[in-house]
Amino acid sequence: MNNFIKRTLTAAVFVTVLLGCTFWNQYSFTILFLIITILGVWEFYGLAEKADNQPHKLLGTAAGALLFISNAFVAMDFYEPRLLLINIPVIFLIFILELYTKALNPFKNIAFTLLGIIYIALPFSLLNYITSYNDTYSYEVVFGFLFILWSNDTGAYLTGSVIGKHKLFPRVSPGKSWEGSAGGALFSYVVAFVISRWYTSITTMDWMVIATILIVIGTLGDLVESLFKRSIGVKDSGNILPGHGGILDRFDSLIMAVPFVFSYLYLVKTI
Repeated sequence: MNNFIKRTLTAAVFVTVLLGCTFWNQYSFTILFLIITILGVWEFYGLAEKADNQPHKLLGTAAGALLFISNAFVAMDFYEPRLLLINIPVIFLIFILELYTKALNPFKNIAFTLLGIIYIALPFSLLNYITSYNDTYSYEVVFGFLFILWSNDTGAYLTGSVIGKHKLFPRVSPGKSWEGSAGGALFSYVVAFVISRWYTSITTMDWMVIATILIVIGTLGDLVESLFKRSIGVKDSGNILPGHGGILDRFDSLIMAVPFVFSYLYLVKTI
């Protein structure tokens, strides 16, 4: 099977599962993103090990899963927010566990373990609240996020392939250009406007702000993940998605953008 067919089939299955589980109901969404969180944190620790670090993979992945589950339960109104307190002692267990490893760089291992939780599990956990932004589960919000991000990537690729000349960040990602970024932004704003006509619980202005965040922070998230991979000398974060790499390769933009969008939406809601 050639690479193009492999990439196409993988993309078709990936998009179908992602959109299908998000559309079906809040439970299927939660289960899917719990799996994505676990795989993403585990994948991050695997990359860290390639750079001669020794993160606590099992405890860190379990802590990331717990962070996601506890936030999902709170977002679904199964429990009061005080349930989130359970994450505090679990986080500090990582420090205690390091006492028994006899590692040469104990705090480096602690740092990478915590980084996996903060970088991967925390953004996915916050996504639970964004889907319940209007006090009821809204798959349209996640669809909007994904469509805007995908239109930014597609627009940047198409525009950059045709007229891209000025490199955006050659040290980290030589293939990205300013022209491509501008094209991606244009595609994203058009899609965001269309979405605002379809899902009116969020105003058109707010959708445009969200699109701006996704364009800017999403692009930076892509660059951050590229920087991490370059620092350890790998091309893809994993191989779980044939032809497309790993979980971090597919969700790098979303991971970085979610905390910013979450903060914006809830600041607007409380003002």
